[in-house]
Amino acid sequence: MRIVLVGPPGAGKGTQAHVLAKTLSIPHISTGDLFRANISQGTPLGVEAKSYMDQGLLVPDEVTIGMAKDRLQQPDTAAGFLLDGFPRNLEQAKALDAFLADQEIALDGVLDLEVPEDEVVKRIAGRRLCRNNGAHVFHVIYNPPKTEGVCDECGGELYQRSDDTEESVRVRLEEYHSKTEPIIGYYREQQLVTTISALGKVEEVTQRAVDALKAGKQG
Repeated sequence: MRIVLVGPPGAGKGTQAHVLAKTLSIPHISTGDLFRANISQGTPLGVEAKSYMDQGLLVPDEVTIGMAKDRLQQPDTAAGFLLDGFPRNLEQAKALDAFLADQEIALDGVLDLEVPEDEVVKRIAGRRLCRNNGAHVFHVIYNPPKTEGVCDECGGELYQRSDDTEESVRVRLEEYHSKTEPIIGYYREQQLVTTISALGKVEEVTQRAVDALKAGKQG
């Protein structure tokens, strides 16, 4: 299956993408991974992307699109792929369509994870990370540490990232609505979009997603 996963920040895209890709036996391709791989390998696109990032500038669409095209031509994508974070806007979506058309393949579906804005703010603004190990993540409501401000795993100090504040989250949501959300309408015109609720336990959302994708494939 060839799938695009979309949804606002805090919808759990990264978690669901990882689980779904494993369940469906297809590679999970995230924008973050594309950037890290190209920069660490010193590819021409990676060098170009890093030059923008070092200046605090956004990486142009053509660079991101180039990285995605290169990745989608690797052998492990022959049986399908799951795109997470790409396309991020209409220009990228149209470029992806053109590329897939050249390869004589097409998307099987676009999975839209839906979460109320207040829940997004609650999810992100409540996150706390360990200063010693960023992989140790807690939440003041859903996964609180035994001792406030202290990591259960190593005793490190827990902190809130600067872009996890309520104000920052609302700015990110505005950006999502203005830049990314339009691709849902674009794909809806192609009858590719299935919207599911991203509320509930991880496994519940995964089951909804799998059921929705199978129904769309059969349809």
